[in-house]
Amino acid sequence: MYPVNFVNLFSRVSDQMNDTVPDLAGLELAALLCSRLCHDLLSPVGAMTNGLELLADEKDADMRSRIVELLEQSAKTSADKLKFFRLAFGAAGGFGEMVPVDEARSVVDALVGNNGRIEARWALEGAMLPKPAIKTLLNFALIGIEALVRGGTLDLGAELREGANGGEAEIVVRASGLRIAFDPLVGKALQGTLGEAELSSKTAPAAMLRQLANSLGGEVQSILTEDALVMGAVLPVR
Repeated sequence: MYPVNFVNLFSRVSDQMNDTVPDLAGLELAALLCSRLCHDLLSPVGAMTNGLELLADEKDADMRSRIVELLEQSAKTSADKLKFFRLAFGAAGGFGEMVPVDEARSVVDALVGNNGRIEARWALEGAMLPKPAIKTLLNFALIGIEALVRGGTLDLGAELREGANGGEAEIVVRASGLRIAFDPLVGKALQGTLGEAELSSKTAPAAMLRQLANSLGGEVQSILTEDALVMGAVLPVR
């Protein structure tokens, strides 16, 4: 028989575990975010695999050089996406509550640079932003980049300001171009009206932003016009 103190300790730990187990909806959202990350990495990682197979069989020096260039490009794209998703979905940015805005800017600029058809323009106030604001900025950027299927401009702005009830972080991202491809389900996810059956790896980032804003008592909104998609958020700073 276990000593009484061990039994009591085990009971307390079990209670704590039960209190901290995430709900199924949270687990599903996390799983879909992982699926989204894997989906976006599949193309550059697959290109590296194919390139290595070609390199093993290719004897021509010029062709081998070209293959190596493509491998380097695919490796850079993969690394850039991992850095982006680590900050956008994960717990990157250190242990503090604030994250340098230059860190967010660098990962977005890398994605835009790999795209080649989009120009990013920045309007950031201050050197630091709270983690929720950084995640919101990056996921807005992700949605905006996806919407610019024919290229265009991505305007990104964020600042900390004093609001009616204290400090607030204000984030605005505007994607403008010849054709805007904005999935209505992503819009519903931002609004918080997405049905459970409609949640997917594509809508998961927007659903995460809505949950994040709700948890802080903030607001997220989007406006779609013929040539632009504007997304904005106001998040209280705690």
